[in-house]
Amino acid sequence: MVNWILGDLFFKDFGHQGSVKKLWEERWKFPCTLGVYPFHDGQIDDFAPIFEHLIAKNINDPYDDAWCSAFTPTAERLATAAEAAETTGDIPKAIELAKRSSTVYRIARFPYIGTPIKQRAYDAQKAIYMRGAALWDPPLKDLSIAHTHAENGDGTEIPLYTRVPKDASAQNKAPVVLLITGLDGHRPDNFERVDQQLQRGWASVIVDIPGVADCPANRQDPASGDRLFAAVLDWIATQPELDASKVLAWGLSAGGYYAIRLAHVQADKLVGAIGHGAGTHHYIGREWLKEVDHHEYPFDLQRAYLGKYGYGSWEELLEKCQKEYSLVELGIVQKKSCRLLLVNGVMDGCMPIEDSMLLMEYGTPKEGRFIQQRAHMGYPEAMPITFEWMEQVLGTKKQ
Repeated sequence: MVNWILGDLFFKDFGHQGSVKKLWEERWKFPCTLGVYPFHDGQIDDFAPIFEHLIAKNINDPYDDAWCSAFTPTAERLATAAEAAETTGDIPKAIELAKRSSTVYRIARFPYIGTPIKQRAYDAQKAIYMRGAALWDPPLKDLSIAHTHAENGDGTEIPLYTRVPKDASAQNKAPVVLLITGLDGHRPDNFERVDQQLQRGWASVIVDIPGVADCPANRQDPASGDRLFAAVLDWIATQPELDASKVLAWGLSAGGYYAIRLAHVQADKLVGAIGHGAGTHHYIGREWLKEVDHHEYPFDLQRAYLGKYGYGSWEELLEKCQKEYSLVELGIVQKKSCRLLLVNGVMDGCMPIEDSMLLMEYGTPKEGRFIQQRAHMGYPEAMPITFEWMEQVLGTKKQ
């Protein structure tokens, strides 16, 4: 048995599983007021009436169609208002309203797009997000590139979001941040990060991980992510305004696993990688997963993990997942890696801090910044720490 750094918190039941009242009042209301995860660019006035309705109707299951339906009228109203503001030429207001609508749709389809109604909410989110993002200066673009390494059931097209500094050109190539999204955060959930990157002169290329959203990689093939990112890196190398010699991968939460894997598998094509809130080995082990559903994550992870990895049952996942995906079991951590930063909160109950610490025992020396008394992702301290490291690696500063 692992002597978890969480200590007694490893067995603590946070009490919000199955209770939208506790989730809202004890876990989400304050972050919503601040406009932080998972409510970036949302407003408390948008969400408070929705959660009051969910509480009154005792709707506690996020996979219940009634959950998703409760958010739709607000999201649609904000989208309509955004379109009206665009029509009248009030571009800042149109952008703000589009972001708010997108954020409401995000919570509607949270935590995993596993039902038809959640898929419709996600499609609507992408539509209003891109309508607003087309008004940004410079705009964010929605691209689809060929999956040139597709095999074993992979799809043939990879959807990407990209944003490139206006002054980038073949003569003035922009460094690239390859932003790798997570289990519940997808391409249209990264307003702040792409803005911060643009201010530093970096281009953003955003891609979803296997098993979620629109990713074409075969969710049941552990090597499908290697092929996916090989195709994306090859595409970056063909873009005249992007500097393929300065590509940094930043993986968020479940995406951190793929950033770490990429740091070893494609070490020569990256100047650096960040495993932010990442799992590597323990996070998909039976011992950890037995207790994870009562930690700080808003909902149970079983349905989301089964959807992401494609196993037929929870018992099959417990039996096979660590053997098939652990970077330790596969020997990937023994390979040479590019410069690699591990960032997380010490009290993470989703991805154990032990999974970041474990990397220090293998292969190329790593860098780490672990934040005491913070949970998953180490917010809010993690963001400035991460950007400072990225500036060092990419050699650029915020303008």
